[in-house]
Amino acid sequence: MSGPQCCSNPPSLNPTSGAGHVEQLGGLSAYVSGAPDSKNAVIFITDVYGYEAPLLRKLADKVAAAGFFVVAPDFFKGDPFVANDPNRPIKEWLQEHGPEKSFDDGKAVVEALKSKGISAIGAVGICWGAKVVVALAKVELIQAAVLLHPSLVTVDDIKEVKAHVSVLGAEIDHMSPPELLKQFEEALAAKPEVDAFVKIFPKVSHGWTVRYNVEDEEAVKCADEAHGDLLAWFTKYLK
Repeated sequence: MSGPQCCSNPPSLNPTSGAGHVEQLGGLSAYVSGAPDSKNAVIFITDVYGYEAPLLRKLADKVAAAGFFVVAPDFFKGDPFVANDPNRPIKEWLQEHGPEKSFDDGKAVVEALKSKGISAIGAVGICWGAKVVVALAKVELIQAAVLLHPSLVTVDDIKEVKAHVSVLGAEIDHMSPPELLKQFEEALAAKPEVDAFVKIFPKVSHGWTVRYNVEDEEAVKCADEAHGDLLAWFTKYLK
């Protein structure tokens, strides 16, 4: 997780980006998009750059447009990772923002959504966020999960998952290389009670779903394909 890949192509954060708005949810500020009266919600648990990344919010809006109530909480409480800050490298930042510390925050968000009358909840875990989503999936707080180029997730983690899970990985990924994703696939195949989907996208690198170059036609196409897979998963298991 401390390698350069996890932090490559940092986004230019924009607190006003997206079609939604920011409100308080479960004790956290959260970017919220979509119909609040929907019975189906999707939580986005982001990479280290947090919830103000425009391409992340664009994807959240895309999921919201399909009929979901979408929330992207600020798990870093105003302190996302800042690339190229020599005073605070990623290893140091992670000591304060380890994903294991965010399970309780995630649980509070799930409970806040349920209190709004939402009956089916899915979660997207992007890079850092995948570890938190897996923790929620182990205790059945969510019904469906999608992991996008996950970091820090182990085979033992995957063995404990109780929610239907889709893992979308990159061919060029030091965080979760294809060999590890194949081990995830084998572990999930031994769990007939959990529906699973593992896909390795060729020729793309870690981060390709939310940190792509919008002017690169091929990069946009690969990201769009992953977004379509994500949406199909939640449509299948939450609606």
